Amino acid sequence: MNQVPPEQTPEHDGSPKFGRLLIVLFFAVMLIVLLTVATEAYYTN
Repeated sequence: MNQVPPEQTPEHDGSPKFGRLLIVLFFAVMLIVLLTVATEAYYTN
């Protein structure tokens, strides 16, 4: 019974989840920027 300690398993590694979080946050910011630009263009014409 040679088991790997929990801190060395891929499920407990913080890097993939952190990278995924950065991607989601980036797209959320881009969506807000797009909505701001579109709203500004709509209301100024």
